Amino acid sequence: MEREIKGGFRTINPHTEKEIATYTYFTESEVNDAIDNCHEAFLEWKGKSLDERATIIKNIGKELKSHKEQLVQLMTDEMGKVVTQGGSEIDLCIAIAEYTAANAGKELEPIERELPNGGKGIITYSPEGVIYSIQPWNFPTYQPLRVVIANLMAGNGVLLKHAQNVTGSALLVEEVLRKAGVPEGLFKVLVIDHSQSNDVIKNDKVRGVTFTGSSAGGRKVAEKAGAAIKKTVLELGSNDAYLVLDDADIEMAVKACVQGRLINNGETCIAAKRFVVVDKVYDAFKEGFVQGMKDAVMGDPNNEETQLGPIAREDLRDLLADQVKKSVEKGAVIEVGGEVPDNTGFYYPSTVLSNVEPGQPAYDDELFGPVASLIRAKDNEDAMRIANDSRFGLGGGIFSRDEKAAIELAQKHFDTGMVFVNSYGLAQPMMPFGGVKDSGYGREHGGFGLKEFVNAKSVMLVEES
Repeated sequence: MEREIKGGFRTINPHTEKEIATYTYFTESEVNDAIDNCHEAFLEWKGKSLDERATIIKNIGKELKSHKEQLVQLMTDEMGKVVTQGGSEIDLCIAIAEYTAANAGKELEPIERELPNGGKGIITYSPEGVIYSIQPWNFPTYQPLRVVIANLMAGNGVLLKHAQNVTGSALLVEEVLRKAGVPEGLFKVLVIDHSQSNDVIKNDKVRGVTFTGSSAGGRKVAEKAGAAIKKTVLELGSNDAYLVLDDADIEMAVKACVQGRLINNGETCIAAKRFVVVDKVYDAFKEGFVQGMKDAVMGDPNNEETQLGPIAREDLRDLLADQVKKSVEKGAVIEVGGEVPDNTGFYYPSTVLSNVEPGQPAYDDELFGPVASLIRAKDNEDAMRIANDSRFGLGGGIFSRDEKAAIELAQKHFDTGMVFVNSYGLAQPMMPFGGVKDSGYGREHGGFGLKEFVNAKSVMLVEES
């Protein structure tokens, strides 16, 4: 079934392959009206106190709780998210709203500093205006809300272009915000195509652009925004390495690595993707890991026992299959999985590739789905070298019984924005989230996201000497 239709597109359930809904692209005047309305709403919103803004942000958390079941089902229908994991996504959004409401005021309060000769300086975090948010489909509620919550709290307005296949989720998020008391026009979903999106970036009333997606997409957005002299925040793809060192607890590592590769159907930018295992423990880890991936239950994402649902779109499933095929052609070995099942739905099985080396997609690129790259390292030092041998740098992990040494390795040598020690995890409201190299720049969460699109303004009272 074709997604594109005349003047718009349809959304398709990746489990049933049936149409969910059809949508029509906004007209040029509708897009311009949305931008103008958001700017007008911002002019009033920026005058609200931090406490007033925090009240609305707290209300967003409350509305998310009352819409949780509806959001979870819609995410499952639109992109195949397993229902049990959909609930966790909404819980994370609620936690972000609650943390922001409770703590953001302290981050955004003006700071006073003493100037030479007794003068006084005041640093004010002033909101900048309309922020344009371009988001992917893999976390349909979390991706837009992590931007919206931070920027509304900072005093900005937000326009959202969500991925086509989760348009229903985007519109439901808009309804949640409206019911939470977000002023009319301050947040708006734009149902637009790429050409229209480029025009939004160029619009004078748009002051910043935040994008989550592929590195290729990030380059295009950054180029358009840079030409318009507008700041961007880019959270891009990765092929995160998880190191299993010579003193690792293998049972713990296997359990966490299986979870880290299969969570969200393997479609997570910060998922564990390359498993770099020291020679001393390679065979033991491989045996347990392959078995763990083999045991994963694939099927209907509506069933609570399902661990692996479908890939979100047919073209993405086919791309993943092609990446595996090309890796095998260049020497990779399939230990389990690796074949597209002959049944309804855009499914791809949990797969482990061994003998993964540079030059293969499984080593060099991001495989966005439940495919694990197993890489043998000579020793701990070689494992760290392999982990950093990547153009990406979003996250990663280290398994070692020597926690102190693992933390030092993470702090001093791992060239990524985030590192997990003896665990696998996703975003935390109080910790910065973002990457380096081709994984982008800028940060979300932990107070850092609040200040990405504010004007750190210096007000100075200089006394004569």
